[in-house]
Amino acid sequence: MRYIDLRSDSVTMPTPEMRRAMYETEVGYDVLDDDPAVHRLERMAAEMTGKEAAAFIPTGTMCNQLAIMCFTRPGEEIILSADSHILDFEGGAAAALSGAMIRAVPTEDGILRASHIRDCVRPADDIHAPRTGLVCMENALGRGTVVPLERMREVYETASELGIPVHTDGARLFNAAAVLSVDIKEMAQYTDSLAVGLSKGLCAPVGSVLAGSRAFVAAAKKNRQKLGGGLSQAGVLAAPGMIALEKMTGRIAEDHENARYMAELLEAIPGVTVDRDRAQINLVFFRIDREKEILEGLPDRMLEKGVKIGSHTKGVFRFVTHNDVSRADVEEAAAILRELLQAR
Repeated sequence: MRYIDLRSDSVTMPTPEMRRAMYETEVGYDVLDDDPAVHRLERMAAEMTGKEAAAFIPTGTMCNQLAIMCFTRPGEEIILSADSHILDFEGGAAAALSGAMIRAVPTEDGILRASHIRDCVRPADDIHAPRTGLVCMENALGRGTVVPLERMREVYETASELGIPVHTDGARLFNAAAVLSVDIKEMAQYTDSLAVGLSKGLCAPVGSVLAGSRAFVAAAKKNRQKLGGGLSQAGVLAAPGMIALEKMTGRIAEDHENARYMAELLEAIPGVTVDRDRAQINLVFFRIDREKEILEGLPDRMLEKGVKIGSHTKGVFRFVTHNDVSRADVEEAAAILRELLQAR
């Protein structure tokens, strides 16, 4: 049975071209730095981001943690938004792996600003306070919005003036680029290191790339080995990653269009309220005015009808469009939701 999977854009299946490339590509032993496909992917990623070098990393979470390991020392503090992925979805890894403290900045829209950096940086001569070691940004945001280029510039320039490096979690970087109508180099210039997801919406089965200076990438690869992230014939995974960067990035806007269409259909269902302020990319957040037991049982009821959705968080559901969700799928999923809610 084919399911319509709206849980995440990480559920995308590799394309037929990717599967062929995985079978046919020449591979080596990446731990010994002799896998030709990995070399090509890393050169491509470095060129696309305008950075000196890049490394193929198994996951986006590992990318973020490697940046923290490279830029901070135990006991130092990281400034980031209070609803960032690093804080909410990485298992406390910054503390466990790097001994780093988190300075979580409450914001109304999830976007760090230069004023936040100035307010949160610890005085260098205060013996009681931890040293500020890193600023972490995210673009696009997991809440469904995009950080304007000017905000990135202001944060980066302010942090640089204070001698603090900046890392950017770009798991959905190409979504942000599509909304801003810019090349990703324009965003990458305002960060010292950058994680770019290959499997979140771009259909690669595994992986991200971490870009930065040559010295940074060399240190990241050493730390990657410490974490068990060194892979053997990694070219099998790098091959679809190259196709993701070459071909799948150009169709991201289609997912955004489908998400807007999804929002329109959901808004037409009685009792459903879409959060339009968060509907900039391929994520649709909405509330359903129904009893708690109905909300709790909705994922199972939708699954019975062939649609996979996640559970709600404090009453908020999220539907995600991606390469494996067509316009017809959007219509079918919305119709099923309407049917189930009206039946109750």
